[in-house]
Amino acid sequence: MGNSCVTPVRIRRERRQRKREEAAAKKLVVLKDPTGRDIGLRYELGRELGRGEFGVTYLCRDKETKEEWACKSISKKKLRTAIDIEDVRREVEIMRHLPKHPNIVSLKDTFEDDSAVHLVMELCEGGELFDRIVARGHYTERAAATVVKTIVEVVQVRCQILSLYRFCMVVNSSFFFVCKLNSVPTRVVGWWLPR
Repeated sequence: MGNSCVTPVRIRRERRQRKREEAAAKKLVVLKDPTGRDIGLRYELGRELGRGEFGVTYLCRDKETKEEWACKSISKKKLRTAIDIEDVRREVEIMRHLPKHPNIVSLKDTFEDDSAVHLVMELCEGGELFDRIVARGHYTERAAATVVKTIVEVVQVRCQILSLYRFCMVVNSSFFFVCKLNSVPTRVVGWWLPR
């Protein structure tokens, strides 16, 4: 009969290993190739522009050029499942592979720190297409055709890029105006692939 108060060395090693694994799991890595880890070195985050299911979009300013951008900060706490993480990775990969297009928001930089993923992209200050339609009350047939044509062109570009390996479907995309003038085209923000 041995001393029951003493923990065998093997059990202590297993406990330490488990703690190391748990600590590594807490340091979730979402992006495969971010621009950097500390967004604060290059950009200054400003006021909140909007909120979504996973994160918050802020106005951000490049410290060197003083250019204004939008920064979508996605909290890692809200990425609860492997599917959530894969959705964020997929959105970034899609945005990286899309060609420059006048109606698609461009992704400038990506950053990942211990608490969030930050996507720095083109700033669209004109508001959402849906809100513009509601505020306007009605569109003429010509104005509605212009908006629908823009949406179809964007979907076509997206499908050309993605059709090689995925069924093309528009889900959860948001359309924004670049500025508050009615003559400025819409831009699509956010791409999600079907699972």
